[in-house]
Amino acid sequence: MLKLALYGKGGIGKSTMTANLAAAFASLGKRVIQIGCDPKADSTINLLGGTAVEPVMDYLRTHDEYPDDYHQISKQGFGGVLCIETGGPTPGLGCAGRGIIATFQLLEELELFEKWKPDVVLYDVLGDVVCGGFAAPIREGYAQKVLIVTSGEKMALYAANNIYTAVKNFEDRSYARVLGLILNHRNVEDETAKVRAFADERGLDIVGEIPRSDDIIRFEDQGKTVIEGDAGLPVSRTFLELARKLLETENEETA
Repeated sequence: MLKLALYGKGGIGKSTMTANLAAAFASLGKRVIQIGCDPKADSTINLLGGTAVEPVMDYLRTHDEYPDDYHQISKQGFGGVLCIETGGPTPGLGCAGRGIIATFQLLEELELFEKWKPDVVLYDVLGDVVCGGFAAPIREGYAQKVLIVTSGEKMALYAANNIYTAVKNFEDRSYARVLGLILNHRNVEDETAKVRAFADERGLDIVGEIPRSDDIIRFEDQGKTVIEGDAGLPVSRTFLELARKLLETENEETA
């Protein structure tokens, strides 16, 4: 099972990257779960035709009893991707990180992974926070690898370095490791060179480069990933190639 957590600066496009990767894996015939770990609960919306799934924390607040089946807190989207959103506390009250922990504990109790038997699990994690509940996806075997989404912008690289450093500090605890970077182009001057220099200094690979594309925005306005919108577009083929590469890497490591 390939288990990936995507981190990066807020607004860098993690949800777009995650949902399109989920759609790409599904298009390659894989069983996929995507778990949005953000109080906004919008990670999976473009896999669901623009209609959001009820977040787990909302369900727990509005029901007297815990769900007894994962179907009550999930929805299947494009390609059969199982979509789950942790959600968060009532605005102004509580800690969003605790919501992630509560959700993960519930998923264990419901035996989600044993029953669904996914090939790929993707975690889309809020911003550049790698502490408390926001570190949960990379603890205790939930995710094995971390992909850091960045552009060539200064603050995006600053956040990427913070995430890299935090994950490195976890290495001696057998937590997830950084697999590499996804360069989500913002058309910054010398962008590729800046990100490549950043990666080389830390011994990281740029595992994928996603070009700036109006097609992504066009299909998101329709509540779709670009994979669902038109799998033949150059940007769609880029996501499919990245998905294949990640699967090949996983197969080589487990061979």
